[in-house]
Amino acid sequence: MILQDLAKNLDDVTREVSVEPVYYTPVSAAANLRRSAVLGAVLGVVAVIACTVEGHPLMGAFGFLGLGLGAYNNKLLQKSVIRYATNPEIGKKQFRRGVMARLSLITLLAVGVGFFVRPDGLGVFVGLAAFQILMLIGAAVPVFRSLRPTS
Repeated sequence: MILQDLAKNLDDVTREVSVEPVYYTPVSAAANLRRSAVLGAVLGVVAVIACTVEGHPLMGAFGFLGLGLGAYNNKLLQKSVIRYATNPEIGKKQFRRGVMARLSLITLLAVGVGFFVRPDGLGVFVGLAAFQILMLIGAAVPVFRSLRPTS
């Protein structure tokens, strides 16, 4: 009886169980994007008002567009990373092609607006850069908090 129980337990232990990882956007990355998008929207409204007061309402609108493009690019980046991680048929080459296509489209749009609607169109570049700064600060704050000594 004891040997049968031992053999049964040994079978249970040696049985192979396949565990698949669950892929998801980390809470911190999703929260950082959400926080940066909200701050970007507030910054965009402030930019539109400030640029309108200075006589360049289109620059403020294009800056707001740049902030929106930055947020949209980041959201698409998170989705493409999850898709790449969960789908084994997607190779590195296809992933890179998607990233380059997305960045090329955003760059062409920004350059086109900047070139054809001078000087106000340059607000798109300011908006894109401002959103990246917001994302970097948003990602750095939790790291700095974790490094702070607790007393």
